[in-house]
Amino acid sequence: MKGAPLLKSDFKSKTTVYDIKLPEIVSGATYYFVTDSKLTYQVTFGKKKNNYLGNIVNFSIISDDYEDEYSETNRGEVFRIIATMIQILSLYHEAHPYSNSYEFSGEYKDAEDIALVSIRTRLYLRTILQVVNLEHWNLNQEGNKVILSRKPRND
Repeated sequence: MKGAPLLKSDFKSKTTVYDIKLPEIVSGATYYFVTDSKLTYQVTFGKKKNNYLGNIVNFSIISDDYEDEYSETNRGEVFRIIATMIQILSLYHEAHPYSNSYEFSGEYKDAEDIALVSIRTRLYLRTILQVVNLEHWNLNQEGNKVILSRKPRND
């Protein structure tokens, strides 16, 4: 089985990414970055129980200023944060080229109806449509979850 490219070959971020602190070992699963407003973010790739090549992407804030790691910050940094997340996803996939799925789920804001798809999940979905190589990957939404899964090879 050969790895499938995750991002479009012509993808180039239009926004500057934050400096990324890579895992201590290449195969590590936890990345960090600090925004201009001094918030530290952690991006962790967890393995699915029923599929070792499947990943659940967890994105959280590490800060004493916020009680909840999934807090809404509203500091005007969303586009750089998303660009940095894409870069981290790309770096992780380069280190784990046989990964066959990635799952994302955006937390709800306080006033959001949890029966609907969260604003954050819709943002993830729009971003993925713009950057992921859909020739090699399927994109599905199940409730508030976005799932990228590798298409079967035809050889």
